[in-house]
Amino acid sequence: MELMLKYFLLAAGGALGAILRYIALGLVQPGSATFPWGTLFVNSLGSFVIGLLWFFFEQSTMSPNLRIFLFIGLLGGFTTFSAFSLETMNLIRDSERLLALLNVLLAMIVPLVFAFAGLFTGKYILSLFK
Repeated sequence: MELMLKYFLLAAGGALGAILRYIALGLVQPGSATFPWGTLFVNSLGSFVIGLLWFFFEQSTMSPNLRIFLFIGLLGGFTTFSAFSLETMNLIRDSERLLALLNVLLAMIVPLVFAFAGLFTGKYILSLFK
């Protein structure tokens, strides 16, 4: 029963986060803009909120269910960048500065490389059918 509650909280938070992301993107991103201002906004806001919550919840106890709803569900649905920010802050807090820097560099470079790899793989697969 406890596991089902965790899944429900995760799903409810994720759904709410995704809805809020959709609304925020629509409010911030001009239709003709080339630069992804909306994504920058939600990633920045999500990172700010996770930092703020992290600070307050480090000062007190927080139920695991609330943590699942807020950190994984709501903010995970709003932006995955907030999780990256939290993990990097934890590394810095734990005096793992080199690992924090490595996390920042890899989190920026590797997904971009994979995105281009996916693009070129898709182009290659499409070329096979021409």
